[in-house]
Amino acid sequence: MRTHVLRYIQYTLLLTVAAYLLVFLIPRSYDVAPMHKRNGTQFWDLQTGSTIAYTLVPAKGPKKPFPIIYLQGGPGGFISDRNIEMLAPLSEDGFDIYLYDQIGSGLSDRLPNIKDYTADRHKIDLEEIIQEIGATQVILIGQSWGASLAALFIADNPEKVERVVFTGPGSILPIREELMGENPPDSLNLSPPPYSNAEAVEKSANIRMQVVSFWAKTFGHKLASDKEADDFQTYRNHELNKATVCDTSKALKAEGGGGFYAQLMTARSFKEIKDPRPELKGSKIPALIMKGQCDNQPWGFVNEYLELFPNHQLKIIPGAGHSISVEQPELYLKIIRDFLNQ
Repeated sequence: MRTHVLRYIQYTLLLTVAAYLLVFLIPRSYDVAPMHKRNGTQFWDLQTGSTIAYTLVPAKGPKKPFPIIYLQGGPGGFISDRNIEMLAPLSEDGFDIYLYDQIGSGLSDRLPNIKDYTADRHKIDLEEIIQEIGATQVILIGQSWGASLAALFIADNPEKVERVVFTGPGSILPIREELMGENPPDSLNLSPPPYSNAEAVEKSANIRMQVVSFWAKTFGHKLASDKEADDFQTYRNHELNKATVCDTSKALKAEGGGGFYAQLMTARSFKEIKDPRPELKGSKIPALIMKGQCDNQPWGFVNEYLELFPNHQLKIIPGAGHSISVEQPELYLKIIRDFLNQ
């Protein structure tokens, strides 16, 4: 009798282990939109080893001397047709506009070694891109993480930036945790979004991708293919998009193109990056800082930009969340346009 009980326990343990291995090891599929191939996409082969996909919206009429480079959020953000259409009117004012998929996302290459996805790698890629363009100075428009990337670039290359636009800015890196609890002035009438990033992450989580994330961050290796991981990122982005608006019914449907490993590993590198604050303090570069009324980024993050860039304009956008252009597209474009043409 005792032998039968032991065998039963052994079989049960084996079945349990087998079940967990199936969950961990068998790839999953997600019913998500495939990555869209943009018409007119071009590529830069950078000296960093990155192959970067980009779109150029050429200036119309007399050309301004400083091109615009748009830096998407993420990290490892990709460019959508909507991004291009939203900013294209600025070309009518004489600006060349460059929009690019950061390494590991969109139509840009995926790196074979995921340890190479770092904030510093993205900054160096941007330096190389500006060399490719051949501009003496550029205008940066950085959204969310793109604002953090712009700040990293400016710290090392202040002479190359004519002016900068920070929209829904993420933290200056490395993150100062104490800023997350800083309260905004009551006069700004800011409020949290109805749906949070944490809720989005929790709702989209599954055991396999939790193990994939742990393995990547701990050992620097992929348990899931780029295709599977990026499809999961699109699946998760569908939920995260709800946290970027004041009205969740207006959240954009997620498009294919997000880079899972680029986002995961770049965020992991945040604590390792050299603090740019000493170089940024007192910057004379004209800065426009835009924050949605129910932006999900802590006020303390935005306030640090105000302190480091004294030559700034702050615009609080009513009825908009972290992705200002989704709910206030006309106001978003007008404020940026006015700033660039001052």
